[in-house]
Amino acid sequence: MTHTTTSYRRDARSLLALGLPLIGSHLAQMAIHLTDSVMLGWYGVEALAAQVLAHTFFFIFFIMGSGFAFAVMPMVATAVAEGDERQVRRVTRMGAWASLGFAALVLPFMLGSEAIFLKLDQNPQTSALAGEYLAIAGASIIPALMVMVLKSYLAALERTQVVLWLTLAGVALNALINYALIFGNLGMPEMGVRGAAIASLGVTSATLIALGVYVAWATPEHAIFVRVWRPDWEALREVFRLGWPIGITNLAETGLFAASSVMMGWLGTVALAAHGIALQLVSVAFMIHLGLSNAATVRAGQAYGRRDKGALRSGAVVAVGLSGAFALLTVLAFIGMPEVLMAGFLGPEDPDRAAVMAMGTGLLVAAALFQLADAGQVMALGLLRAVRDTRAPMVIAAVSYWGIGIPASYVLGFPMGLGGVGVWVGLVIGLAAASMLLGIRFWRWTGRWLV
Repeated sequence: MTHTTTSYRRDARSLLALGLPLIGSHLAQMAIHLTDSVMLGWYGVEALAAQVLAHTFFFIFFIMGSGFAFAVMPMVATAVAEGDERQVRRVTRMGAWASLGFAALVLPFMLGSEAIFLKLDQNPQTSALAGEYLAIAGASIIPALMVMVLKSYLAALERTQVVLWLTLAGVALNALINYALIFGNLGMPEMGVRGAAIASLGVTSATLIALGVYVAWATPEHAIFVRVWRPDWEALREVFRLGWPIGITNLAETGLFAASSVMMGWLGTVALAAHGIALQLVSVAFMIHLGLSNAATVRAGQAYGRRDKGALRSGAVVAVGLSGAFALLTVLAFIGMPEVLMAGFLGPEDPDRAAVMAMGTGLLVAAALFQLADAGQVMALGLLRAVRDTRAPMVIAAVSYWGIGIPASYVLGFPMGLGGVGVWVGLVIGLAAASMLLGIRFWRWTGRWLV
């Protein structure tokens, strides 16, 4: 066995040890949203529609604001590798400051969301219910972004198990509060969407408190919460400079899928339903790649901090290889058993079941191609963040998603008459462009650094 093979195996083991709990926590976070959707769906179609509208609105702001938390991860990893505990404290605190500042800016939009939905020509009753939901749950943007900062801090310290277990506890607590407050069980009043909103705010706040207690107990050497109110303008500028392009990149990708949903809606209810199911399945697979990408950010950030050029490149090779292997497994599943994967989303007596299954099967074939491209682009973004490169990747991603992906989806889906499959092939083209260009940038960057 060669030294290189041994090194790759060691890197793979350490990456999986760090990445698997992160993957689990991402999937658990998805489960919280899925629980809300399922339980409100049981309560009523109007309540579910309102929650979908409200969650989409909330998620747009959340994904933008999380850019500052994502910036904390590589900065802390690098500082740890350099042995600079003061810098760990500085960037984590100012990541929290930047996140709180963003939350304060967007909170009025949450509280006034009903008027915004009406301006966007949404159904008045749905708008009222969605506004009612966000009047309560909108405040959770504050603890949600703070949780992201602490998760990034702990991930950079390789303390990911606690993140996983707290998120799993959040799934159970959210389901229990939903059961009590949505339907009026366990002696509680029946509150419908307001009950779900209280559950979201309560679970997010409880998670923040639990993480805060753990951080104060487990990492006293960093004194994260000591004099946290004192500004550190230099560190705040560093976090902002690295974080805002990450937020815009996240928003651009979210916009790509939102645009695809609009186009699928033009094709009718059946097409949109099939698209929604395919997106749910793709999202589960994406969480695997996102968790590995987060782990790669930490590992590459540590190598960058140690100025270990060989470890940076070999670790990147292992990360890309693992993500590619998971993508190939997903490809086999999507191509080999699309009906099995889709069946759980459709009732056996649904009159549109056959039509949705037929269209969804075609979409999952396109989604199989999608996997390799999606894995490549999210991994490249994670590696580039580790070496503090976020502005050029933001431009590359925005051009790939909006300048290539969306036009390709439209042209293939409509003028060329390929319908839903064409829309999805367009997504593949946009993500493949991002994957290729971002990958080239990372390898060229490390090549220059090695000189």
